Amino acid sequence: MSMDYVTSRLGSAGEEQRLAFGGDYNPEQWPEEIWHQDVALMREAGVNLVSVGIFSWALLEPSEGVYEFGWLDRVLDLLHGNGIRVDLANATASPPPWFSSKYPASLPVTADGVRHSYGSRQAFSANSPEYRRAAAALTQAIVDRYAGHPAVVMWHVHNEYGCHNQPDFGDYSAAAFRLWLQRRYGTLEGLNQAWGTAFWSQHYYSWEEILPPRTSGTWVNPTQQLDFARFSSDALLECYRAEAAIIRAASQHPVTTNFMGSSMGLNTPIDYWRWSQEMDLVSNDHYLVAEDLRSFQELALVADLVRGFANNKPWLLMEHSTSAVNWQPRNIAKAPGEMIRNSLQHVARGADGALFFQWRASRAGAEKYHSAMLPHAGTDTKVWREVVQLGGILKKISEVAGSTVDGAQVAILHDTDARWGSELDSHPSSDTDILAETRRWHDAFYRAGITTDIRQSTDDLSGYKLVVAPMLYLVTDEGAANIEGYVNAGGHLVVTYLSGIVDANDHIRMDPLEGGGYPGAFAGILGVAMEEFHPLRAGATVELSAYGSGTIWSELGRTTTAETLASFASGATAGSPAVTRNSYGKGLAYYVATTLGGDGVSELVGSICASAGVNPAVPDIPADVEVVKRSKDGTSWLFIINHSGTEAALPVRGTELISGTAATGRLRVPGSGVAVVRLSGTA
Repeated sequence: MSMDYVTSRLGSAGEEQRLAFGGDYNPEQWPEEIWHQDVALMREAGVNLVSVGIFSWALLEPSEGVYEFGWLDRVLDLLHGNGIRVDLANATASPPPWFSSKYPASLPVTADGVRHSYGSRQAFSANSPEYRRAAAALTQAIVDRYAGHPAVVMWHVHNEYGCHNQPDFGDYSAAAFRLWLQRRYGTLEGLNQAWGTAFWSQHYYSWEEILPPRTSGTWVNPTQQLDFARFSSDALLECYRAEAAIIRAASQHPVTTNFMGSSMGLNTPIDYWRWSQEMDLVSNDHYLVAEDLRSFQELALVADLVRGFANNKPWLLMEHSTSAVNWQPRNIAKAPGEMIRNSLQHVARGADGALFFQWRASRAGAEKYHSAMLPHAGTDTKVWREVVQLGGILKKISEVAGSTVDGAQVAILHDTDARWGSELDSHPSSDTDILAETRRWHDAFYRAGITTDIRQSTDDLSGYKLVVAPMLYLVTDEGAANIEGYVNAGGHLVVTYLSGIVDANDHIRMDPLEGGGYPGAFAGILGVAMEEFHPLRAGATVELSAYGSGTIWSELGRTTTAETLASFASGATAGSPAVTRNSYGKGLAYYVATTLGGDGVSELVGSICASAGVNPAVPDIPADVEVVKRSKDGTSWLFIINHSGTEAALPVRGTELISGTAATGRLRVPGSGVAVVRLSGTA
């Protein structure tokens, strides 16, 4: 099953496939007489899909084993009667107070040994047998009642796994962690070797001696921390699998859970690459960081990442905001038109719909200042008018549903283990940041109008002209061999500092007798031998012989077979290579040993793209204008999103779907405007 399954059911009989539009609907927060106004306004806005029941456990099960479904029956019937489809949640995200009070051992424990209380949300340990039993029972009761309800077209398991309650360091997790380690290593000898326990007298002689990486006097074993991150992700995945299996046994509708894509979707202890294989369709939540002046580029990066999770199949934007959120230090409202641009960015980059949290802004609770489709001020508002406008736009461009992003010639590598490994403590510099470095490279391609895919090091890379590996700190033997094979076969590769340094166990890649050198797994491909890291002082820069200056990092070393494109021109590493190019097999491999400034990255990207034959979808794209192409069955559509305040003109021919006008060679898109063009010459 796929996103096509859902979107094909969103229209009335005889209608073509529709893009999803709607959001979280929480009728339990409101008197029942409000519900009829809700569905009338949903119809006015063009809403066709709502998520229901996500945080309703306490009302569905007021006491253990006692279920009350009457209100939910009436809500689903009302929605169905008005042609609005439902993504039905199994409500397991937040146990009610009666449960936590009755089973206090189910509450999560911090690394310091403090047990959380209830009173917020998601107050449970993923490894609590009481929680798992109760979640399974609730899921079974819901699916037994609603598997055949005509409003339901999709199932929503839990909500934002790993948010607020992971990792858990309690006794339930300690026992589960030991079992996970036994499955991974088989023997204590294998574990001791992988964890390097000869250091600091950490050798284990019994499985019972092993604990989660709880707070200790100083740094806890780094491989233990890395394995605990892997385990924590897998523990939550076990919860998802168990609940999804109950649903799939009774229903043919697709099952998903909403990933958390804000800040690259990487602010949680979840390996989304691994999780995505379990989804019938991939869905994601994304919220802008309001004070980020280039938040639209961060959004584009996240959408590219989620498209990677979905393996370039259509995915669903499950949540974003119409305006301000409630949880940032300064919750800045969106400017006029910004919400529409945000929504179409996600659709441009592969989403088959745009949903929001939430339908009606809450009067009470922690998220009462979070914007919604229907704001506190009602329908005579900017937000409501734009919601209605967006519903109309999505209907006008509905023919793009089921298409996929076309023309990505560049892949940026991002492995979950590499991020986790790079973020461990006691490293050469606290200023290194894999997410920030990844974003710098993505932004350079974004500014050049070049669409990028986000992939893993072990994925098939043969279809890309250029692959970039920003801070691929940890790389497996399989990943390293795959990247080498890509270059050897003729690919172009860019590797930045702190890449290829450690193996899957966080051990330095080196020959104990012969020595080694950095960048470890990639030294041969890159033709360099770097002998010592020289991280820079806070705020310091280092001059380069080309590409401007560098920050954060420098290295002392030499080339072996590579050509030096830029050297460090000052400081302790003066004369060492900063940017290099090496011929390897049929391909070329570049190494960047510092953090380049924006202009430097753009200059380097421009020359590498010219060498690799990488071109934008449309030539001469103006600054801050986003252009992405989707295609299906011989037809292509160009999404043009103008984030600048000035009109942009692009060489495009076809039919602009929003206005219904012809683009005859020079399409003009107003400042802060959007356009979707069915290109001429396609079916």
